[in-house]
Amino acid sequence: MSPGILFRMLAGHLRSGATGLLLSVLLLLAGCGGTYVAPPPAAQAAQSNPVGAQAALNTLVRDVRDEHATGQGLDATLTANARALRVSGFTARYISDEGGVAANGSWPAQVDITWRFGGFDASTAHETVTATFTSGARSGSAANGRSVGISSFGGGDQRVPLWLTGPLTVRRSSDTLVVVAGNAREAAQYVRLAANAVATVRRVVSWPRPRLVIEVPASEADLEQELQVTQGSYSGVAAVTATDDGTAGHSSPVHVFVNPEAIGSLTTTGAQVVLSHEATHAATNAVGSSNLPEWLLEGFADYVALRNVPLPLSVTARQIRAEVRAHGAPMHLPGPAQFNDQADDFGAEYEAAWLACRTLSDLTGEHRLVELYDRVRDGAPVDSTMRSLDGFGVSHLTAVWQQRLRDLAGR
Repeated sequence: MSPGILFRMLAGHLRSGATGLLLSVLLLLAGCGGTYVAPPPAAQAAQSNPVGAQAALNTLVRDVRDEHATGQGLDATLTANARALRVSGFTARYISDEGGVAANGSWPAQVDITWRFGGFDASTAHETVTATFTSGARSGSAANGRSVGISSFGGGDQRVPLWLTGPLTVRRSSDTLVVVAGNAREAAQYVRLAANAVATVRRVVSWPRPRLVIEVPASEADLEQELQVTQGSYSGVAAVTATDDGTAGHSSPVHVFVNPEAIGSLTTTGAQVVLSHEATHAATNAVGSSNLPEWLLEGFADYVALRNVPLPLSVTARQIRAEVRAHGAPMHLPGPAQFNDQADDFGAEYEAAWLACRTLSDLTGEHRLVELYDRVRDGAPVDSTMRSLDGFGVSHLTAVWQQRLRDLAGR
């Protein structure tokens, strides 16, 4: 039966009154064949809950600020980390979703956070991180009739501070703060390295109030996630000194970040040289300085780190000596093109830069090398500054350095 015929029949019954209408409709439907079934309601896609997520963040912020709070789950872990690190200035603000809601009710979102480590960071770090929230969690903050919890920080395309990733071992002295995603024994090793690094640096440069922060994630992959770099970027790199939030310039705290896999392959002496080198960068505010040429930036740090290490040149200059034997002395002091940590000869350029700084110190004295470094870091041009301090420029230093390399290589 067509809908038009059905409509006309129903209209006729309506004109004749309501008597028997229900029976007529039922008969007509039966005549159409089959039983009428109401369509199911349309399924609604799961939605994120930004209000509940912000409430969960507010709970975490409150617990971090409350020295007596214990929290539950991840909240408890992060609260314990914050207490050991004396985190202050902590804020957390929900920005936006990063993706859809999964079947288990979880979704990633961008969160704007600030923090600093009390007693060590003179400024506040500011970062956008990825957090994963879960609706219907047993613990969390209720909003819009649902409970929301924070299941993790990290992932996505954002950096993530180590203290938000899991339980840590923290060791603090007046000069050093060691943060390790490992046990107390591992932390004790880094405490010794950090203390020795501070002492090594202070023998050469003025560092009246050392505040050295060393962060050691559990793996190389975790380091790359913490700094948000491409996988493999720090393969073979034992440590790097950088701002805590990736900001360029001098407005953010500077920490030393360790690759536990690379530094773990070194001898104790090698590991000490690495951390003393990085501590030099931290002590001299070198991070973010665009004026220091690479040979002076890296060469000076190695000069400080190796100054009192009783190793022969056959060890400390082994790679650059082999390069000179094979290809002759370089045409110029090492620059950006040479400092490529993915190159097969990675390390030779550091030795070359170190020898340049050591040569300059031998020619003029250590105090002149330190003064040149300080002035150039603060914006002075390297060649004219060298001429005013030492009576010669970069070209003369280069010539003396090249001859020293040839003598070392026996050429």
